[in-house]
Amino acid sequence: MTEKVIEFLRKKDYRFIKELGSGACGKTILLYDEIIDEKFVCKKYLPYFEHHKEQLFKNFVQEIKLLHLVNHRNIVRVFSYYIYPDHLTGYILMEFIEGSDIEEYSSESPENINEIFLQAIEGFSYLESMNILHRDIRPQNVMVTDGGVLKIIDFGFGKRIAEKEDFDKSITLNWWCETPPDFEQDLYDFQTEVYFVGKLFEKIIKEQEIEQFKYLNVVKSMCNPDRNERIRTFFDIRTGILSEKLLEIDFDDDELYAYREFSKYLSSLISKIEQDAKYYDDIDKIQANLDDLHKRVMLEEDLPDNADLTRCFINGAYFFSKKNSFPVRSLKAFIDLLRSCSREKRNIVLSNLHSRLDALNRYEEKSGFDDDIPF
Repeated sequence: MTEKVIEFLRKKDYRFIKELGSGACGKTILLYDEIIDEKFVCKKYLPYFEHHKEQLFKNFVQEIKLLHLVNHRNIVRVFSYYIYPDHLTGYILMEFIEGSDIEEYSSESPENINEIFLQAIEGFSYLESMNILHRDIRPQNVMVTDGGVLKIIDFGFGKRIAEKEDFDKSITLNWWCETPPDFEQDLYDFQTEVYFVGKLFEKIIKEQEIEQFKYLNVVKSMCNPDRNERIRTFFDIRTGILSEKLLEIDFDDDELYAYREFSKYLSSLISKIEQDAKYYDDIDKIQANLDDLHKRVMLEEDLPDNADLTRCFINGAYFFSKKNSFPVRSLKAFIDLLRSCSREKRNIVLSNLHSRLDALNRYEEKSGFDDDIPF
């Protein structure tokens, strides 16, 4: 049976407000949707150099693909797109960010630099968990809204990693800072991204002489040219910072019990995790998935399928034991814990849970145990 094509015949009209800027790959304008009373940024693919038009069009389509994969408060949202391959052109409708780039924002609001740094780590940690390299980290591509929310933008050179070979350096840009020795090895990976984010904040702190920045040692390690001495991942940065914050935030006995029981049962389900597997770190999405799971099993004593739970936390391959069970009451208590906590406390809970999982055995090749089920 041939699939029926659903045709949307009515064209969508927007009111032009102003041009926002232009670059090597095209220009952006601000549009207004009168029906829903919202502003959107429209990015048109129109490269400056005609002989690069076909090659850069692939980057334009890749940007759309990557942005449709992500959903995080610190990353610009894409709402729609229009592609015309025959004419090598197209448009992306994106979130309008009312604010300024990170350098301008920090010069006007230096007192918020610590929170902005934490949000940057959150955003890039999320991209890392999705295996997405940004590959064009510079001040103009890190925006901050007037309300103080950091937004990572411009994924025109972004890349999703599927194989180790994907970490090969395949782009040449005019970098705004000293490049790392990684480039001499034709390497660009997440540790390279750590370097450029570190250099970004190092530049801001030095040039603007910001004295209240609390994470100087972290930035120094991020900027280390020696890969053996440089912090390896944004996940490591995030975990380290949140672990330190744990000392400043109190959890009562009921909260500690709910977390410890949940983490104990969860780690008992998993026998080993594949070496390259990552953890999901969007706490809002995790909480929504746990809520959905609980609705489906709330009348049971134990989870019918443990994989439904483990999939909420692990992005990759692992083995879980078929011997152990997970009580639904512990799931409910953990959900209640997340509902009652502030965002900062929820992030600390998740960071500690990741540390608990990180202590489990890792493996490189899938070789199962008799009592384990591969997933």
